[in-house]
Amino acid sequence: MKVLFVHQNFPGQFPHLAPELARRGHDCLALTDATNQRPSPIPVVRYRHQAAAVDAAATRLGRNFTTMTDRGVTVARAAARLRDDRGYAPDLILAHSGWGESLFLKEIWPRARLIVYAEFYYRGIGRDIGFDPEFGAPTLDATMIAQARAAHLAQALIHSDGGLSPTHWQADSHPPALRRMIRVIFDGIDTDALAPDPAAQVTLPDGRVLRPGDPVVTFVNRNLEPYRGWHVFARTLPAVLAGNPAAQVVIVGGDGVSYGQPPKSGGSWKDALLAELGPRLDPTRVHFLGRVPWATFAALMRVSAAHVYLTYPFVLSWSMIEAMAAGALVLGSNTPPVAEVIEDGVNGRLIDFFDTTAWAAAILDALANPARHLPLRQAARATAVDRYDLRRVCLPQQLAFLGG
Repeated sequence: MKVLFVHQNFPGQFPHLAPELARRGHDCLALTDATNQRPSPIPVVRYRHQAAAVDAAATRLGRNFTTMTDRGVTVARAAARLRDDRGYAPDLILAHSGWGESLFLKEIWPRARLIVYAEFYYRGIGRDIGFDPEFGAPTLDATMIAQARAAHLAQALIHSDGGLSPTHWQADSHPPALRRMIRVIFDGIDTDALAPDPAAQVTLPDGRVLRPGDPVVTFVNRNLEPYRGWHVFARTLPAVLAGNPAAQVVIVGGDGVSYGQPPKSGGSWKDALLAELGPRLDPTRVHFLGRVPWATFAALMRVSAAHVYLTYPFVLSWSMIEAMAAGALVLGSNTPPVAEVIEDGVNGRLIDFFDTTAWAAAILDALANPARHLPLRQAARATAVDRYDLRRVCLPQQLAFLGG
């Protein structure tokens, strides 16, 4: 087959699928934004998108749709050039629907099979919007704005030949008429590369070396922000530091905002919580590493005694299942995306998202009783291997679904 991947940040969710299809002899090509300079495992064509300013007063609730369809038009014109100048005609198109790129591809190649990566379907209330009472109940306007963000996602899926979602909860976020179009297959974790290692170690910037068995608490996200529970985790730390004087806390994540809004006071959420907690966070025991290479992340998961993962009812991070593959003890928020994977007391722990007292108690218990938690770590590893392994489970399912 001729297979076209479309993703503004390629390889995005396709870092394993694209090279595997190419390895099997399929003619693979990626169409991506010109600003994307990530290494690609397959040949790439880049489109240049100049995002026009959107007049919110004129577009009102359609402003998000306007933004996404503008990109869709840019991508469709780039696709038309591929068709007209090169005679290119894919048999299969795999596109993430989140940025509008797939909206008009069927107009260019009506005979191609189009599968969209249906990651999440927005709603006004009932998922991430209004979940966190700290930031107030959403207004009617806010809920309508959030619900309106789904318009391009519905159009993308309804004009495709099917969707692909990584988890059942994310697939179930779609309305029933659209949910029927979606197949659930996780992206896949290389559990061979990310296995427990008793010889693992991590050297912190201050020269301290962490090893398996040390009382190490880890927290990892792309950015430190409320959607991923940074504010809750930060507020548990004074009790954790006081309760275990040997504990070392290692925090990975940037200072930007991936989801939601920045603090109203300006700056980053990291700085906002540091200002709130002040001297209660001992800088010799709480270590901010920023963003780290994958090898450093993997080593951290292997030395972690308690890996804390929180999320609003939103998309699930790969990092949680990667931590499980590495044999980490995952203490997860009792929110639907996490509870789909973790069974409390079986392959990890589930804690109420907002209960900082319970979080501190669970972390301290994990640090104080590592032997008692070993079966949970082993079960976590088994879950990752049995349900989310890249080569044994996910890639075969993806290839069967795609006919590859």
